[in-house]
Amino acid sequence: MRFRHPDGSTVHLAYCTNVHPAETLDGVLAQLRDHCEPVRKRLGRDRLGIGLWLARAAAQTLATDPSALRGLRAELERRGLEVVSLNGFPYEGFGDREVKYRVYKPDWTDPERLAHTTTLGRLLAALLPDDVTRGSISTLPLAWRTPYDEHPTAADAARTALTTLAGRFDALEDLTGKSIRVGLEPEPGCTVETTADAITPLVALSQPRIGVCVDTCHLATSFEDPATALHALTAADITIVKAQLSAALHAEHPERPDVRAALSSFAEPRFLHQTRTPRLPPAAVHAHRGGTTAEVRADFRHHPASTPTPSTPPTPLCGTDDLPEALAPGSLPTTGPWRAHFHVPLHAPPAPPLTSTLSVLQDVLTRLVASPSGRPLTHHLEVETYTWQALPPELRPRTRAQLVDGIAAELALVRDLLTDLGLKELP
Repeated sequence: MRFRHPDGSTVHLAYCTNVHPAETLDGVLAQLRDHCEPVRKRLGRDRLGIGLWLARAAAQTLATDPSALRGLRAELERRGLEVVSLNGFPYEGFGDREVKYRVYKPDWTDPERLAHTTTLGRLLAALLPDDVTRGSISTLPLAWRTPYDEHPTAADAARTALTTLAGRFDALEDLTGKSIRVGLEPEPGCTVETTADAITPLVALSQPRIGVCVDTCHLATSFEDPATALHALTAADITIVKAQLSAALHAEHPERPDVRAALSSFAEPRFLHQTRTPRLPPAAVHAHRGGTTAEVRADFRHHPASTPTPSTPPTPLCGTDDLPEALAPGSLPTTGPWRAHFHVPLHAPPAPPLTSTLSVLQDVLTRLVASPSGRPLTHHLEVETYTWQALPPELRPRTRAQLVDGIAAELALVRDLLTDLGLKELP
């Protein structure tokens, strides 16, 4: 989906296909037929953007078979789909029964991560629509914190790899006229856990082609203040390559038995659900509260990004690597709210006593596309709710049509937020 920003530029909105992962090219083509095109039709649009996830095997097939790459591009066009961004974070096995820590491998100290991302950049340059010259790739935030943070040469290895990648994409632009940029995606538990953590390594790297992918679930889980986070990135001249629009799980009163029981229904074996809570008393914590979609949209209209917002220091946190650990007796303080890295559907927050951090997404989106500068801070937006089939059983879509309905509803919600901000949806 494309939107005309008041400054005249085009903002792209897509949804990420890692929600129905496929390891092979045949699987990717099936996604386009079974999911992506039906979502487009459900929205009544002639064109739909998708943030394509290409596993290693699928990427290798496309890289070594020019006819397969031409065929994928033709299939995208035939089904009314377009790709301006790739999700380069998961490498393979994202559809396995248990993903957990394996999603962080290979990291940026491993030559295979450089090779894979190079391949993705070349593929994206070939898949971009003819009238689009800039593509984006999100990638893991260097590495999971262990053993990276204790290894004396890890940072140097990652910096060398990213410098090499930037040089390769410089050459790619010279050859194709297509500019590919890469965004590190801060995530709780990683060596780059927050947007603030990204600034020092990216300033040291000094490669405009390498920036940040702001994931609003990750930002909310870390209790980051959107105003402070985005101001710090722009002040440091860090490029916001793309934003992934997602909502975290929020529990306001984790000391209550009913809240803990509700949280336990989200503790599942497939993905890692890092959980965080403030160390400070609740009154000292800057925290966005959840709300219904209607409440969020009403707040959205009445609090534009140009409203001055005081900067707040980072919130000291306690945390666990996964939700089951957090629920163990005595594991985390219960004096403040808990947030878990569980991407919940944007349009359907969990029932009370839980909610989602949709209001954080609202705040970030406002500042991204309605900034006081008059220009969007990023032109690539991507809905990324990959956990539909990891939801508690009663909340999971039971049919393909229900999943299509859910994804279309998420995109419709973001579309409405964007038009409320003055962007105009394009055909």
